[in-house]
Amino acid sequence: MSAAQRQAGAVWRQIAEQQQRNSRRWAAPSTLFEQFARYLVVGALAFVLDFSTLYALTRFAGLHYLASAAFGFALGLLANYCLCRLWVFDRRTLSNTRVEFAIFALIGLAGLGLNEAVIWFFTEALRFHYLVAKLFSVAVVLLWNFGVRKAVLFR
Repeated sequence: MSAAQRQAGAVWRQIAEQQQRNSRRWAAPSTLFEQFARYLVVGALAFVLDFSTLYALTRFAGLHYLASAAFGFALGLLANYCLCRLWVFDRRTLSNTRVEFAIFALIGLAGLGLNEAVIWFFTEALRFHYLVAKLFSVAVVLLWNFGVRKAVLFR
């Protein structure tokens, strides 16, 4: 083997090692704490999408706050699913992506019910502004969604 071939082989090995290090950095975490930490980041991104949709549709499109909340929640759900599959969970219970998403969405629908109930209660019963009420619903729905999805889909 010539010196040029050895050098080219060394360069390719370095590239492969760097790619392996990079892929480990983005690989889904294995501990529950790491998964929950990443779920918080994903949840924050989904929340920004959800919250901004709620605000924009209510303020600028004139939709009722509960209808706007449902649209925002649906967009957040889709973003959450994609990011959870790519970055949060390393194991899946189901191999069929369509079935997995359907169950993920059903859990999300239950979360939507919690979301709407908490927003309604804080807005109508306690007279909080609907955006402040949304902040309370986030904590409840976050714990519900992570716990059930982890137990059912990503064991």
